[in-house]
Amino acid sequence: MPPRRPANGHFPTITEVLRLPVLAEGMPRVLAGESQLDRSVRWVHVTELLNPADFLEGGELVLTTGMPYPEDASELRDYVDQLADVGAAGLIVELGYRYRKVPGELVAACRARQVPLVELARGVRFIDVTQTVHALILDAQGALLRRGRDIQDVFTALTLRGADPEELVHTTAELTGAPVVLEDLNHRVLMCELLGRPYEPVVSAWSRRSRAAPTPERITPSGPEGWLIAPVQDHQGLWGRLVLLEGRLKAEPDPEHVLVLERAAVALTMARLAGPAWWERRAHRSVLRDLYERRFRSPADARARAEALGLPTLGHRLFALVIRHTHTGSEGEHLDERIAKALAQTGVRALVGETAPGRIGVLLALAQASAWQPVAERIGRLTREELGPEAVVAVGPGVTDLAGIARSWQEAEQTAEAITPASPERWFYVPADVRLPELLGVLREDTRLQRYAERQLTRLIEHDDRNNGDLLPALRAYLAAAGNKSVAAKRAGMSRQAYYQRLHTIERLLGCDLESGLQCTSLHVAVLVLDAGEAAVPGA
Repeated sequence: MPPRRPANGHFPTITEVLRLPVLAEGMPRVLAGESQLDRSVRWVHVTELLNPADFLEGGELVLTTGMPYPEDASELRDYVDQLADVGAAGLIVELGYRYRKVPGELVAACRARQVPLVELARGVRFIDVTQTVHALILDAQGALLRRGRDIQDVFTALTLRGADPEELVHTTAELTGAPVVLEDLNHRVLMCELLGRPYEPVVSAWSRRSRAAPTPERITPSGPEGWLIAPVQDHQGLWGRLVLLEGRLKAEPDPEHVLVLERAAVALTMARLAGPAWWERRAHRSVLRDLYERRFRSPADARARAEALGLPTLGHRLFALVIRHTHTGSEGEHLDERIAKALAQTGVRALVGETAPGRIGVLLALAQASAWQPVAERIGRLTREELGPEAVVAVGPGVTDLAGIARSWQEAEQTAEAITPASPERWFYVPADVRLPELLGVLREDTRLQRYAERQLTRLIEHDDRNNGDLLPALRAYLAAAGNKSVAAKRAGMSRQAYYQRLHTIERLLGCDLESGLQCTSLHVAVLVLDAGEAAVPGA
């Protein structure tokens, strides 16, 4: 019967080796290191020496009859320490020549160092074992080499066509079948691909968990959860880490996963070295859009993702800000970066990123006792300095739970949309600043309002068109002066007598009484609708 091939070209594990017929005949029994049986076997070494470490490099499965073993317990412990320190995969002892039973001291020493220890109750031909296992190993090495070339080709192609970091992270997760996280040196999750898993169990309390997993010199399981970690560099040295969450703690990593992680980390490093990379802004933008569009599965998922990016949510008040601007060049592109730096300098925690063309979103997290107005004013001043007076900063209502931030965001967006050049000038606006003119400006596309304005003002407009008249400006001045004819005449630049004649003509044409508050209100709404529609037309 041919030996069973390890799947996907991986080195065989101790468990797989013990299932081979050539070893199964020896009735193997595991005495220690049961949790480490998924260690890869990279070679089989037969020795009867008491100093095996001199001939091992790590990953070997040691076969022995125990012939030279001493009786002294300390020397047995020293023997096991050598195996553990060099990284041997495990130890198999064949009974019958030296022992009828494996000494308890040897079992205890292996348990203490988590070295897998297996006894063979029946004799086997060691030469058959080595040949069979080595055939599997050589086959696995060849398959891994071929797979390594395929993996290299994948990431080389991605690098050559300038793939973005999100695609590199996504490819890493797809190739390994495990969640992948890209974090910076502050342990903030900038990008992640969870393969359909919810965020909350994967990235919750991320900073604390990540700090417990140091970056090893070579890719081996790190930290209490056994993560695989590869460093990502930039021009200034170490920039962050690419983390593969295997899903369960393993004695050693999957060789193919190591290859994928190494190649992905190199590709990400190349991407950062290729030019300016606003990765933090991209991460903020992604989370902000997901919050605004309510794309998270649950409030717990939203909180976990925001907190993993460094935004505290519990015990804070959260405010959504929208910045509306018309710039399409570099000024608009990098304002979000300047705002983020300005807030960070004052200790304000926030997510800042472009959420749509002409829109920058800011999600503030402030301590319960902190005033939000100074922060909003600081953002407003910076925005005006960078983008000019036409830029608008709008602030939604504060909330204490991230689940309510989408509503706050919508109110901020509606406020930003409503503010016009005719609105009172402020550093920032809130929903209460949306008055009738702003509201009608937002609703100007509603055909019902358009028909209403036409019905109210058509006769007046047609009269002005036929006679090159100025009745509509006269009416506008009267309404703006709240019915004060003297003030209105002055604003219209007319004598009182001429102005009064125009008011009389307006009343006759429209069949209305300008002394009536209700009728004046109706006409005022119609004029505002008309003005809002004309303001929306370029060159009007």
